[in-house]
Amino acid sequence: MKVKLIVDGGAMAPGPTVAQALGPAGINIGKVISDVNAATSGFKGMKVPVELDVNTKTKTYEIKVSSPSVAELIKKELHLEKGSGQPNKVKVGNIAFERIVSIAKTKLPSLLAKDLKAGIKLVVGTCVSLGILIDNKEAKEIEQDIEAGKYNDEIKHEITEVSKEKKEDLEEFFANRKAKQEKEQKALEEAKAAEEAAKAALATTAGAAPAAGAVPAAGAVAPAATAAGKAPEAKKEEKAPAKKK
Repeated sequence: MKVKLIVDGGAMAPGPTVAQALGPAGINIGKVISDVNAATSGFKGMKVPVELDVNTKTKTYEIKVSSPSVAELIKKELHLEKGSGQPNKVKVGNIAFERIVSIAKTKLPSLLAKDLKAGIKLVVGTCVSLGILIDNKEAKEIEQDIEAGKYNDEIKHEITEVSKEKKEDLEEFFANRKAKQEKEQKALEEAKAAEEAAKAALATTAGAAPAAGAVPAAGAVAPAATAAGKAPEAKKEEKAPAKKK
């Protein structure tokens, strides 16, 4: 019997999903959790695919741990919990191309890629969807640079280490980019709040003023009508001229 699970590296915990998956196998769930956590301890903070090959007769099992997804490896590299909700506008990290090479090498056996270059392009594509910059550039620009041969040396020699100077440059660039993003976001929120306040004020003003063409309430007399109504009464009060004797 084979059981496939996606667990938190080194932190698998009991729960309904685990019980439902392992219950039919009739094995000790507590022991399985302990063994899986030991096997995935090197992937803490990441979602890890795990497969259990269970012998239901002897109640023994084998644990096979697959490497985390490309997205999980990228987030782990940048210490991120999640990607960007607006990848085209908001960037959440800045990774060195050398680390892209490293991730591609790690995942190459399970990627649908014919060689390392093709695997690297798949990793770069994941950076696009996560909102990750590469070497201070948009990931889409890096895709074009790969095609243009600008990273041939790094790919050919499988360079995965990043110099201290480059790390500092990437961190400084992203810190400035992040500050700019936050400033722009704040300006957008303030503009939206001002717009909503203006709409609310307009609605209040419109509600206070009488609507055009509104019919006066019963018993109410319009100013013009009142004035017109008084005119005949004024004529009645005029005295007729005295008759000559």
